[in-house]
Amino acid sequence: MAIQTGLAPFSNSDPIPDPGSYSELRQIIKERGLLERQPRRALLRLIVVDALLVLSVAFLLTVHVFWLQCLNALFLAFVTTQLGFNGHDAGHRQSFGSSRVNDIVGLVHGNLGIGMSFSWWQDKHNRHHSHPNELDTDPDINIPLLSFTEEDAASKRGALRFVAAHQALFFFPLLTLVALDLQRSGFAFLARGKARYPRTEAALLLAHFAGYLTVVFVALPWWQALVFIAIHQLASGLYLGSVFAPNHKGMLITERSHRLDFLPRQVLTARNVRSNAFIDMWYGGLNYQIEHHLFPTMSRGHLAEARRITRAYCEAHALTYHETGMARSYVEILSFLHEVGTPAREA
Repeated sequence: MAIQTGLAPFSNSDPIPDPGSYSELRQIIKERGLLERQPRRALLRLIVVDALLVLSVAFLLTVHVFWLQCLNALFLAFVTTQLGFNGHDAGHRQSFGSSRVNDIVGLVHGNLGIGMSFSWWQDKHNRHHSHPNELDTDPDINIPLLSFTEEDAASKRGALRFVAAHQALFFFPLLTLVALDLQRSGFAFLARGKARYPRTEAALLLAHFAGYLTVVFVALPWWQALVFIAIHQLASGLYLGSVFAPNHKGMLITERSHRLDFLPRQVLTARNVRSNAFIDMWYGGLNYQIEHHLFPTMSRGHLAEARRITRAYCEAHALTYHETGMARSYVEILSFLHEVGTPAREA
């Protein structure tokens, strides 16, 4: 079976050039001090984002102009996504040396801050990191409404086939549901008794939704509150999904039977988005997706330097290192989805 990628066809029988050694690359990175944590920067980031959350809530409670509150809902979507990025850092043990402190940060910013189970996210995300873009194994490409191989698109029936046939058009509208789906999945995970801190997580989730709904409905008339919630949740989903999508969508997809060493697996299945100050902030450091997958505990502040070293190392060993601009990344994703949907359109 041909393995699909948005860049070039890849087959299980294709030889892979000597990709070098991950241990060698990691040793270079370690010698540069890039695996050392940056707790002060992490703490500063937590303080800034939490302050923005307080600012948004204060604005909601004190300003009584509806169109301004619609803008505030968009601002809150930005803030809660940034809370999620801070929880992501803590989940990878990037922020602080203590696992307990990282867990507290993750629980506060995940369960209490955005209403998403921290332990569910850790379980799902760890499986993704272990098997990026691997069919039937990576949960991030196990999305019933989308197809990532032509075989899957051809197997769809009814409404799912229609969506698969036109998934490039449906892609961004579907992203608006990401935040709601993350919250739903977290509750389902807790209901199955799989959470690491079941009582704590359940209490924090209940506190999140009780506080969120109370503040919004106290501050606004009921119909304005519903509009505010809709804008916030849908914009959060679109922001989250649009940041996650360039990481792997349209890149190399493998099967379990296709064995790749750790270094080429992580590099070939990931896409970097070209960096600048805005991109680094907007993506929460996830624009350095290749480096993040190679060194998941690396603090955000070291990723730019690690990129320079990793890219040079890959070029020296003829290992394709894919990096593109923000707009181009979405063009590649939509082109890939459109191509994969061809069998469903023809059927």
